[in-house]
Amino acid sequence: MEEQVTLKKVFGDMFFTAERMEGNAFIYSQWYGVQSVETVKEGGYKLLEMLKEQPCSKLLNSNKQVIGSWDMALEWAETEWAPLMRAAGLKYLAQVVPSSIYATLTIEKLIQQIDDEFEIRTFQEDADAETWLLSLVN
Repeated sequence: MEEQVTLKKVFGDMFFTAERMEGNAFIYSQWYGVQSVETVKEGGYKLLEMLKEQPCSKLLNSNKQVIGSWDMALEWAETEWAPLMRAAGLKYLAQVVPSSIYATLTIEKLIQQIDDEFEIRTFQEDADAETWLLSLVN
């Protein structure tokens, strides 16, 4: 079972990391740089795989380091990823928004489409998102 994952693009640039926090309190994923349909799907499927290996109801999804929009992957995230994650046990999604207005708008669109799948909150900082997740009782 993978506790920590790093995914890289073809030329070696890291675009995604995920780790299971101590005691399976939550999964902490971070996205970096410019995202494509392929990178969003690869990272999304890696999160799904981690949930299936060891169910966890909470995800901190940090987009602070994302550059630009990834709205070309929104339909996939809405119609495939979110229902699969819910079926695998995800209940709470903490989204940390980036400073990029384009990436933030994409996240807001996604939340509007999947807010019936999970309880979702947005945050400016990872620490605030972590505090919220840890305050929840499964």
